[in-house]
Amino acid sequence: MDITRLVRPAVRRLKAYEAREVPARVKLDANESPYGFALRSPLPATNRYPDPEARELRKRAAREFGVRRENVLVGNGSDELIYYLVTTFGGPVLYPTPTFVMYGAIARALGEETVEMPLSEDFDLDEPATRRAVRERKPRLSFLSTPNNPTGNCFSAGRVLSLIERAPGMVVVDEAYQPFSSERGFLPLLRDYPNLLILRTLSKVGLAALRVGFLVGSAEALEQVNKVRLPFNLSAPSQALAVEALGEKRARRAAVRSIVRERGRLMRELRRVPGVTAYPSEANFILFRVPGAGRVHKGLLKRGVLVRNMEGALPGCLRVTVGAPEENGAFLDALKETLR
Repeated sequence: MDITRLVRPAVRRLKAYEAREVPARVKLDANESPYGFALRSPLPATNRYPDPEARELRKRAAREFGVRRENVLVGNGSDELIYYLVTTFGGPVLYPTPTFVMYGAIARALGEETVEMPLSEDFDLDEPATRRAVRERKPRLSFLSTPNNPTGNCFSAGRVLSLIERAPGMVVVDEAYQPFSSERGFLPLLRDYPNLLILRTLSKVGLAALRVGFLVGSAEALEQVNKVRLPFNLSAPSQALAVEALGEKRARRAAVRSIVRERGRLMRELRRVPGVTAYPSEANFILFRVPGAGRVHKGLLKRGVLVRNMEGALPGCLRVTVGAPEENGAFLDALKETLR
């Protein structure tokens, strides 16, 4: 029996997302925080289902974001929330490229049309191309990651606002990396734009293992998205530990400050390495261009350092997560040895 004949055509055309675990002494490929949390909360009883509405977690998150509880929906990471958004609003789904791959992957898996817009040479939104895409393709859903992964920069606020104002559908600003940015973000604009939704996550600030994401927006919009949310989608341990972590604001801010400080040091050191072009970053990683990027990637791994090879999306580029000082030092030493 040919099982593939039973699979939906949209799924047959896909390739599975590979999140491979590559053994390495220094792991700087996944934009994780080098700092975890020593959480103290006892784990909930395992024989009961979790709170299906995640009420306490949404209450804490609402306080964090300056909104009401009904303006927050929780998901098993941002990926699940992206899936719910595409399921709810459909396509065409618009997003710039290169960016977070799951916007396009989820849209294609659900059989929705995708509209990809290449970024400008300085990795900003191409405003004429964006206006043309909005006018001609009329996207029902648009995704903007700012700071953007993998480029690390924030899109110009005026260009983002232009898209929000012109889009006939919902615009989702993914602020996964906003804690590391010098810019304020778009949460304060939610009251002014009913078609604006914002994604936030705990994964980049030391809690990747919990898989906790937040969708913030109008109660009217979240009511519709909540219709397709799976019951009990966030486990009781994740809810309890996330509530505690949100209460540890001082520790989270200290970890973010350390990463931002190391990002500055890493940027200065990279710019001193002959042949390396490091791009400014507002995130917890740095994109850099280097001759023979594929060879350099292998050379780093041979020396026990794993970074992300971005050649498929950005020829000649690698992306390094900002780690702890000793990890960043090991990466710099390995890079210099490899280039020699």
